[in-house]
Amino acid sequence: MSQSAGHLIVAQLEAHRVRRVYAVPGESYLDVLDGLHDSPIETVVCRHEGGAGFMALTEGRLTGTPGVVMVTRGPGAANAMIAVHTAWQDATALVLFVGLIPVADRERDSFQEFSLTGWFGTTAKRVFVLDDPDRAGELVAEAMHLAASGRPGPVVIGLPEDVLVRQVEVARAPVRPVAGATPSPAEITMVAEQLAAAQRPLIVAGGDGWDDATGRTLMEWAATAGIPVATDWRAYDVVPHSAAYAGWLGYGRADTLAARLDDADLLLFLGCGRSDVLSDGFTRGFAQPTLLVLPDPSATMHAGRIDQHVLSTPGAFVAVLPTPESARGARTVDWMTELNTDQQRFATPHPDGGTGVDLGVAFEVLERLLPRERVVTYGAGNATIWGHRYLSHTQAHSLVAPRNGAMGLAVPSAVAASLIFPDRQAVAICGDGDFFMNAQEVSVAFAQGSTPLVVVVDNGIYGTIVQHQRAHYPGRASGTSMTNPDFAAWMRSFGGYGELVERTEDFESALASALASGLPALLHVRTDPETMPPPAGNTKPVAQS
Repeated sequence: MSQSAGHLIVAQLEAHRVRRVYAVPGESYLDVLDGLHDSPIETVVCRHEGGAGFMALTEGRLTGTPGVVMVTRGPGAANAMIAVHTAWQDATALVLFVGLIPVADRERDSFQEFSLTGWFGTTAKRVFVLDDPDRAGELVAEAMHLAASGRPGPVVIGLPEDVLVRQVEVARAPVRPVAGATPSPAEITMVAEQLAAAQRPLIVAGGDGWDDATGRTLMEWAATAGIPVATDWRAYDVVPHSAAYAGWLGYGRADTLAARLDDADLLLFLGCGRSDVLSDGFTRGFAQPTLLVLPDPSATMHAGRIDQHVLSTPGAFVAVLPTPESARGARTVDWMTELNTDQQRFATPHPDGGTGVDLGVAFEVLERLLPRERVVTYGAGNATIWGHRYLSHTQAHSLVAPRNGAMGLAVPSAVAASLIFPDRQAVAICGDGDFFMNAQEVSVAFAQGSTPLVVVVDNGIYGTIVQHQRAHYPGRASGTSMTNPDFAAWMRSFGGYGELVERTEDFESALASALASGLPALLHVRTDPETMPPPAGNTKPVAQS
């Protein structure tokens, strides 16, 4: 049957069971949009390419299927770059389609012309350009497979607008399954022997590709084996926060856990590597024998020694773990219990003081009132640290945050998360600077019927940068102040629920009203600009009333 190359692209995405594409429309890929008109794939129309890319990244993070985003030529591709960089550094599967100028217009400085490979060649796993319409299905199949294979990441496909409308007689390409490496019995025996011989082993879990069964099985196994499990930065949802949980490594981590990274006599990285963030800038955890479980043969973004590299996904590795007794040896549970006790103390909220809303108290309320079935999303900035520290995770796919520190992800991610999991409460935690990076995507929630809750922490400054200025240039704050509107009124202008909260004692009732509204909701929380995140060694609890 004859069809256009653009329609074949849509048919190929259907074969890969893509449920949603996130798009900012452009005249350069009209034929693909036309193919989506009659497709079961839902087209989520976004307001900015950066927001669309973050929504697609959220799809990839929460579903395990590469997220799909479509944008137009130069300016649209430029705006989408932030999501590609995030997917690259976060190792999250993403496929970006970029409409391009006609083939005959190349190399003539045509309207919105740019070099697709030049822009994305160092920040994507592969860059394709569809010059042969007969290969439309084949390239999509290859991109979807490549994005999810090995170390997941972004793949970019350029779509010249004149190629898209050409008729082809080619059928859809077969879907290529992602190969999963299974550890050999000999590898598992070696891992068990090294764990059994260690007195202070530590597992560090992270990355994508986890599910509830994998995380739960690992934590039950670790509790019996007496091995504490820490998580990489912004990967706190890969395991349930149970008896073996030791907290997270990276920005805002507990001083006690950072010290334990050096105290351990064996490190097992599962699904992630020893990165600069995790290791306090390549300063911790480098002397210990290291076991690495990653499907990436090149061990990208892992620094330092590797004594054994097992090519495996977390799920495949956990499925063939030896008996916990064989990995425990003569070790008691004291080491694991000490780390878990440290974490429980660290995660107990304490008041911060200052004017406005006390975030130490507010996040204790969030932890208590938010349903367990939730997805928490973050952008970047100091406001996120309270959430990292005080909000627990009991299931996989309950956290989306940019591990590359990109601002502007929280809002579009929460909108997408509410579409992906309509029965869960999606909650965006963002500062005032982060919120307005992609606040426009709130409109997508109303268009699509999703109901995220957005908590905007407003201190009128770029808090992270101010904190650095106070440390390195005291008394010389520069370029870090902001003037903000009434964010709650802004949300109400869409027809959502918005409330301004200026006192700590009003936060609980405001949160309860927002959750009960059944609408996209926003709490505008004003805080003291002098208050910085709680110290990494502070363990003073909130007084219970």
